[in-house]
Amino acid sequence: MTKTVTMTIVFQAGSLNYGEGIANISELKKFHRGNGEAYTYASRQSLRYDIVRLGNELFGWNLNTVDKASGVVQFKKDVTIEDSVEMDLFGYLKTDKNSQKRTAVVRLSHAISLEPYKSDLEFLNNMGLASRIGADPNLAQIEQHQSFYCYTITIDLHRIGVDGEVELPNQEKAKRVQQLLDIVKLLNRNIRGRRENLSPLFVIGGVYDVANPFFLGKIRLASSPRGWEIEVAPIADTMAQTFAGRPRR
Repeated sequence: MTKTVTMTIVFQAGSLNYGEGIANISELKKFHRGNGEAYTYASRQSLRYDIVRLGNELFGWNLNTVDKASGVVQFKKDVTIEDSVEMDLFGYLKTDKNSQKRTAVVRLSHAISLEPYKSDLEFLNNMGLASRIGADPNLAQIEQHQSFYCYTITIDLHRIGVDGEVELPNQEKAKRVQQLLDIVKLLNRNIRGRRENLSPLFVIGGVYDVANPFFLGKIRLASSPRGWEIEVAPIADTMAQTFAGRPRR
């Protein structure tokens, strides 16, 4: 029987992911909704990068798995999921005469801000360096946004450690899932001289028979005399629909 874990996670951080920028202004990655509000986000690719980085730092995940073949940077042809937790969890594509592909077992959404971006800017210069040689400093501006963020992880448990003819022992499968959960608890991001803490403040989810991110897009904030609070109604409605006629896990 197939089993899937889904978790929707809330954390608090600032200015997590920058785009190309214009002139000397560094722009945060963001999008606009129909109500005119702008929301910043950290891309799912950036979350994946930091999960794999911590996997290597904390658990010794093998990152010596990549080369450049046919002009394309990709995973080595002779490396399997037995050698690479990253390839097991996040999939791979190997392009050659007999292309090999593994879709992701662990799927991530973007981490989207729950508070709208209000065009805050930080003015920067390198006065400290320029003053050493009596030169004029270089000027720059970067967008800044401190907010609660929310993202969702979905894990296809029955596909962990299984790829074609390769199947790992159940103990190894369980260890890889546990390592991923431990990384999520300690997740952080290094950006522009800062280390931002992405560890969860709130988590909701469970183990389900259906591979669906039930709580994705259901987390909203409401202001109260005590500050921001998570709205209960969208979560309660989702749980009522999800568990209708079925036992809870």
